[in-house]
Amino acid sequence: MRIGIVAGEASGDYLGAEVIRALKLRWPHLEFEGIAGPKMQAEGARSLYPMEVLSVRGYLEVIRHLPRLLRIRRELATHFELKPPELFIGVDAPDFNLGLSRRLKKSGITTVQCVAPTVWAWRKGRLPGIKTAVNAVLAIFPFEPAIFERAGIPTRWIGHPIASELPRPPHRAAAREALKISGTDPVVALLPGSRISELKFHAELFVQTAKRLHLKFPKIRFLVPLATRQTYDLFNEAMWRTEPEGTLPITLMHGHAIQALTASDVGLVASGTATLEAALCGCPMVVTYRLFSITARMVRARKHLPFVSLPNILAQDWLVPEILQEDATPENLARALANLVSDGKTRQALEARFLELHGSLITDSPKAICDALAPWLN
Repeated sequence: MRIGIVAGEASGDYLGAEVIRALKLRWPHLEFEGIAGPKMQAEGARSLYPMEVLSVRGYLEVIRHLPRLLRIRRELATHFELKPPELFIGVDAPDFNLGLSRRLKKSGITTVQCVAPTVWAWRKGRLPGIKTAVNAVLAIFPFEPAIFERAGIPTRWIGHPIASELPRPPHRAAAREALKISGTDPVVALLPGSRISELKFHAELFVQTAKRLHLKFPKIRFLVPLATRQTYDLFNEAMWRTEPEGTLPITLMHGHAIQALTASDVGLVASGTATLEAALCGCPMVVTYRLFSITARMVRARKHLPFVSLPNILAQDWLVPEILQEDATPENLARALANLVSDGKTRQALEARFLELHGSLITDSPKAICDALAPWLN
């Protein structure tokens, strides 16, 4: 049996790989094809296009790439219509996947959206469109099924696969030992994002922030996990352009974000899935994000919550500071991070809240995924 599957960025690749692994445990002969990242391909998925083609964010960025995105979506739809899979699974990337799912569903193919679109945060008007596009939704947060079920969309909570895999409490000593970090000097994780567009906004900002922290804490150390070769190169270029002396104690890493976050005392994290990963790793953080100003105004006009970061949204509380857009200056970010580095009691309190949050997201994800999809795969 063939399964169509499309993921659009590093976090989707991780979740897609978990879905593939879970389904193959129960149905070993399943084959997967669509758009897949390295983790999904390692599980046997065949990628018809590079996953990076979908890694764009924000209205203006999407508009610039829209002709190529629409062409790829048409070609994928035609491919699946000519060779219908048993099931199509869109992993996150709702703006791309829901349009594809809508066409496939009209042609008689069962479609499922893995990771519920965040209608509870912004764009509530999408619910009727989601209902026409998919047969079911797999939700990763426990409060989401009630929202989608009220709109008539069958929804199953599958837990958050990352939450199920990571230890509680985090193994900080082991992570530091693996990275050869000793002593009590502060360690800060810098996560500027997984997309090229995010690095263009954040790389130099993060380096400038690190420079200011280094002046205040001369023995500080920075870990920078980067998802792809392109983002690694962009951050490296920004580092040497901003700090050509090469005196900043920054370690660039090819991936290994979980290890870096677990080993760090605090983190500076671009808003997105990485903020949840930081919380699950017990890493107190400052959250930031920059967009084109026009895009930022449009997003603000359509959001329903006062928060943007997942830890704050899930807790419905200001657990971590959010310093966004025009407020995201090196001075403001460095000041907020310095406060966290210096305040051990606040860090301990945050770690305790993160531990509670972690427990609320855990279930038997592989079983939940298989049980949700069994009606179409048995």
